[in-house]
Amino acid sequence: MIWLVCALAACSKADPMQGLEPGERGRVVRVIDGDALVLDTGQSVRLIGIEAPARPYKEREGQPYHEESKRLLEDMVLGREVQLHYAGLTRDRYDRALAHVRTTDALGPTLWLNAEMVRRGGARVRVYPDTALANEPLLKLEKQARAAKEGLWHKRAYRVPSADRLPDDFTGFQLVEGHVTDMMGAEGIYALCELAFERSELRLTIGKGAAHLCQSAQGQNVRARGYVREMRMEISHPLDLEVLGEAAD
Repeated sequence: MIWLVCALAACSKADPMQGLEPGERGRVVRVIDGDALVLDTGQSVRLIGIEAPARPYKEREGQPYHEESKRLLEDMVLGREVQLHYAGLTRDRYDRALAHVRTTDALGPTLWLNAEMVRRGGARVRVYPDTALANEPLLKLEKQARAAKEGLWHKRAYRVPSADRLPDDFTGFQLVEGHVTDMMGAEGIYALCELAFERSELRLTIGKGAAHLCQSAQGQNVRARGYVREMRMEISHPLDLEVLGEAAD
């Protein structure tokens, strides 16, 4: 596991944490789920750049692999000292710290938890524009985990569908692959255009932060990620859409 930090952080020429704002330190006393934990200071922390399967909440059922994802994070960090690193926005509406998190003690290897959860298949990459710094290396780790069917990737629920063969329940945060054929205008003040997939009702709604995709993604095979509602997937950052070229990998 030490290799991960060496490859992506301290031992590399470009530390992904470089340029981030150092944040609080504390000991992890509770893991809520695969992308959230609590420090001994009482501060709740949301690991940015990743989306772990959601746990049950009120009448909502838990998503597949949510228990395993939580255990992955618990095994790595429960009881350990960590430091937060901020990539922009530091708090969400629930007053959770939004951070990349690294272990800092001698109880185990130094781990970049956000990246390690992706590498082990405990979470998928999810990019928000206001916390997007240091997210790009996570995409490569996700690709490797997906190819090896690590963790959640061996579950049918997380297979990346083709846009022309979507499951009936294609809502919420999703990944999809397909061939982009056309661009059209979009409604709303935050959207610049919509991209259409070949033989699919799904549309990619491109936000201002990813404006160049309105042109560069046309005619390309792509892998897109974002929140889906009413057959519209929100693309708010360039990392949300990977151009795969002539053939999807």
